[in-house]
Amino acid sequence: MEEKRAGKKPENRVKMREQEPLARAKNFMEVPYGYTPEEAKKEASRCLSCLKPSCRGGCPVSIDIPSFIKLIKEGRFIEAAWKIKEDNAMPAVCGRVCPQEIQCESLCILGKKGKPVAIGNLERFVADYERDNAGMEVPEKPKSTGRKVAVIGSGPGGLSCAADLIKSGHQVTLFEALHKAGGVLVYGIPEFRLPKVIVEKEVDYIRRLGVDVIVNALIGKLFTVDELLTEQGYDACFIATGAGLPVFLGIPGENLNGIYSANEFLTRANLMKAYLFPEYDTPIKRGRNVAVFGGGNVAMDAARVALRLGAEKVCLIYRRSEAEMPARKAEIHHAHEEGIEFMLLTNPLRFIDDGKGNISAVECIKMELGEPDASGRRKPVPVKGSEFRIEIDVAIPAIGTRPNPLLTRHVPGLLLNKRGYIVADYETGMTSKPGVFAGGDIITGSATVILAMGAGRRAAKAINDYFRWKYWDTAKLQGSG
Repeated sequence: MEEKRAGKKPENRVKMREQEPLARAKNFMEVPYGYTPEEAKKEASRCLSCLKPSCRGGCPVSIDIPSFIKLIKEGRFIEAAWKIKEDNAMPAVCGRVCPQEIQCESLCILGKKGKPVAIGNLERFVADYERDNAGMEVPEKPKSTGRKVAVIGSGPGGLSCAADLIKSGHQVTLFEALHKAGGVLVYGIPEFRLPKVIVEKEVDYIRRLGVDVIVNALIGKLFTVDELLTEQGYDACFIATGAGLPVFLGIPGENLNGIYSANEFLTRANLMKAYLFPEYDTPIKRGRNVAVFGGGNVAMDAARVALRLGAEKVCLIYRRSEAEMPARKAEIHHAHEEGIEFMLLTNPLRFIDDGKGNISAVECIKMELGEPDASGRRKPVPVKGSEFRIEIDVAIPAIGTRPNPLLTRHVPGLLLNKRGYIVADYETGMTSKPGVFAGGDIITGSATVILAMGAGRRAAKAINDYFRWKYWDTAKLQGSG
């Protein structure tokens, strides 16, 4: 049946309208405009309503994709948003930043003949429609279980876990070290990709579910995990602190003025609102010639932010070819459109001092691709004698992150691997310490928003199971006495 449907020539995908590249490169407004109701229904009508839908298997939080798309076809947009929220508390975020092209959309049967259904665009549409037209309805609170859970870190993993736990009837407190909840959603992803008002609305929805969100609360300093589990009366703890400690290039001159880690640069631009100058006079160097090092989404974000902050030239330096870039294809495409210069098969050797402690140039070497390395990608090999210099006044390494030890070094009995990540079961988040669970980047290393959310959901289910078995065993023992 599905094969016959797949044989039908699919209609063209409804393209989402966007700001023109030259205009958007000078502002921080969101790049895509989103679907109109008519566009959403037209795109939803492309769905074949497969009897055995494969798209749902590609979603890390298991959204019932066919059901919410069917509701869009019928014009029942609010109900479509509610259907998504059965499995995902933050659809407006996921509709914007999830890599649907390698997840749910990659399994859409229409992709065999043409373009898959634009699942992410449709998810974004219904989330925005609900927020703009009906408010965000909060489901009825379940009966309290009497159990308390502390969630450490308010990024996507922590928010997702907290939302599921509160729906299970537990008392949930979410602790955030910074002054705004949202984690990487507020400090890392730029306004033009994810407007902060969207994040605030999604966090507010989770607050309205009943989660107590406490900001400026650095666990490890305010309380240790052991104190949460004893003195503060929490029955379990979920650690979702991410991997926010930057990795540098490790080349000479990296301590010169004008060199930012991508984390610091994006935090100053986003969370500290440098993009709203002069309303916010956040200290940040607005370079004329900026070099960003890396090929992931963070590198694309940093390059596009630097351009919008007034740089005359932004070059993105990456040691492999564009085919090996881990960034989303849409972000690479947008960067090209906006005028970011890609310097591929290029590797930095050292930063050059202007004689006053400031960066003035970077010396690079050309690379060529050799045999595949452990990542499966062809290993870049230096081309002898190909060194050259690029004049720059700001450099932004965006080559990855690692876990911050502020929390983990104060948790006795918590097993870490040699790189400092928490050792935890992938399916449950259970760690070596009883009652302590972990998930997201703090166990996997840097990954995507939706994978962290999936980890949060799995941990919430595991915590529910832990409570059932722990307190059932305790009650049984007490009864036998």
